[in-house]
Amino acid sequence: MPQKDVIHNAVRNALIKDGWTILADPYTITYLRSQLYADLCAERHEPDGAKRVIVVEVKSFRGASALHDFHAALGQYVAYRDLLAEMGQPFQVYLAMSQEAYRSVFGRDAVKVIARREHLLLLVVNTTEEVVAQWID
Repeated sequence: MPQKDVIHNAVRNALIKDGWTILADPYTITYLRSQLYADLCAERHEPDGAKRVIVVEVKSFRGASALHDFHAALGQYVAYRDLLAEMGQPFQVYLAMSQEAYRSVFGRDAVKVIARREHLLLLVVNTTEEVVAQWID
């Protein structure tokens, strides 16, 4: 089982406060004989009556190199997104982080370009108050 990120519980609590129900913590993605573990799977019933399910990968970006951490997070994100699509699972995958990580990592020009080209979906959380600060689609 993978180790939880230091902001995992703050992200989980923020999702719950935002009206999401946690379905799995962690969420196992099984493809043929491979298993990958995303941090969370959550669902919410939208005002139009539709049920929305998302998969969330939580990252604090607190390693020695923010760009190295971003590369690793990007690899996980793409793997989860592509395998879910291959399996016909219509779940959106979000990369969750603190407001500080969003400003410091996603403020870099190279990261902005990659995030735009890869169509990364981001969930920015105020980890002190444990609330969603921003959804970036």
